[in-house]
Amino acid sequence: MFAAVVPVHNEELRVGGLLRRLLALPSITKIFVVENGSNQSTQAEVESVYHENTAKISVLRFKEALGIDVPRAIGAKLVYESTAAHALFIDGDLVGEITSQLSEILAKTAAESPDLALVNCYPQSPPIETLNEPLFFFRRLLNKELGIYNDIGIASPSHGPHLVSRRLLSLTPWEDFCVPPTLLVHASFANLDIRIVGEIPHICLGSQIKNSTHSKQIVDTIAGDCLEALALAKKETRSRNYEGKAYLGYHKKRRLDLLQQFLAGHLLN
Repeated sequence: MFAAVVPVHNEELRVGGLLRRLLALPSITKIFVVENGSNQSTQAEVESVYHENTAKISVLRFKEALGIDVPRAIGAKLVYESTAAHALFIDGDLVGEITSQLSEILAKTAAESPDLALVNCYPQSPPIETLNEPLFFFRRLLNKELGIYNDIGIASPSHGPHLVSRRLLSLTPWEDFCVPPTLLVHASFANLDIRIVGEIPHICLGSQIKNSTHSKQIVDTIAGDCLEALALAKKETRSRNYEGKAYLGYHKKRRLDLLQQFLAGHLLN
């Protein structure tokens, strides 16, 4: 019923636990691990779990790092080519014990069949949504532009596990899976069902804590992605600029050239 997409880049001592949690969920019939530019420790950890579960796990290994979110695009195409009804996107570094929440989210998605099923990662203390907090400011700006803010708040496919239906997979260019907020636009334009299907507080995800420079880059990446999506929603030329500032983050490191080679049928592993 569900196929999971797990992007992996240097997630040793993390990805093995996540994969075992996914394997414990009977409604997940396939797990696509997209491993890109990982170190040997990560590769060995993935291989260990894979060899115990070859029927359920497929591993695509790319020698070069694909960049943030590009593995999502590869996984999206693989899920669409499978028989799964929905793709579950979940990062390979999440070590939080969220098995029960994932089970509930999958059950609700199976029962209600939304096209874009999101998770509320701030159920108790909504973050400040000002330009001084661009990560949240631009998420709100986009969701208000699309008329979905009252329903989903600042929830976004950029944050937390989420599910995409086959219908939305078929309508979204593969390249746009590299810019996750654009999924909100494609779903809205097609009048598809976007909804919150569960709550997992951000702190419970157990995502890897890195340095302040990385955090700043992530904020700018997601802010710029929201700006691209906002331009798409307004049918304008895509831009990552706002009030004289360019929100680039890790965007330039996205290897869209490698994605195009994969889409053309050239496996790079």
